[in-house]
Amino acid sequence: MENLKPGDLFYIKSIDRLGRSYDEIQNQWRILTKERHVDIVVIDMPLLDTRRGKDLPGTLIADIILHLLYFVTRHERESIRQRQSEGIAAAKARGVRFGRPAPKPPECFGALVKQWEYGKAPLSALPAQAGLRKNTFYRRLRGIPGGEGNDVSFKKCTF
Repeated sequence: MENLKPGDLFYIKSIDRLGRSYDEIQNQWRILTKERHVDIVVIDMPLLDTRRGKDLPGTLIADIILHLLYFVTRHERESIRQRQSEGIAAAKARGVRFGRPAPKPPECFGALVKQWEYGKAPLSALPAQAGLRKNTFYRRLRGIPGGEGNDVSFKKCTF
């Protein structure tokens, strides 16, 4: 947009590509049309074509359509967000889990923890032995207060 000169024609797919908010879109529109004297053609909305109607009524119509389109797109975006959040809440209520599945600890995770508790292995060496990343290992370690009530097995490992 820095290379635009007066009299240039600027094609844009949709009006929301000019900015993230109404104020930003309106400001960019004003800068391009009033200060830089660039014509704008919005491909998705043929009514927003500043090549024709450079008189006061044409400019007024383009500005009104710009305001109206922004209102409609903002309302639609809010509706989409609402429907999305309702869908996510309904899925969570059905028990759907989002994100990647948590890696399962090896069968000998409990034995590794016991080695550390009895001073037979340094804590820093255990994540590699368990085949887990450090953060995952420590998160699992916090989840076993004494080992009961967890899916951690205390089988013997072969190292």
